[in-house]
Amino acid sequence: MLLDLILSTIAFFVAVHYLRRYLDDMEVRKGMTRSILIFVLASVASTAVSSVVEKLQGNSANPVQNAMEMKKLLQP
Repeated sequence: MLLDLILSTIAFFVAVHYLRRYLDDMEVRKGMTRSILIFVLASVASTAVSSVVEKLQGNSANPVQNAMEMKKLLQP
């Protein structure tokens, strides 16, 4: 869960940076619409990263079951 938060936060700021550069290259004027577009697209990227990390970590809805499965895997 903590890794999910950290990586999605990093992804948000990286997406903001590249979206701003892309829109600057397209010479889109700065304004409220551009800012909202950047925010929404960066949020979508952040949510996508979050869901991928969550899928890779396993089912976070039931952490007790995940812990029990890991315990079984680690026992000889």
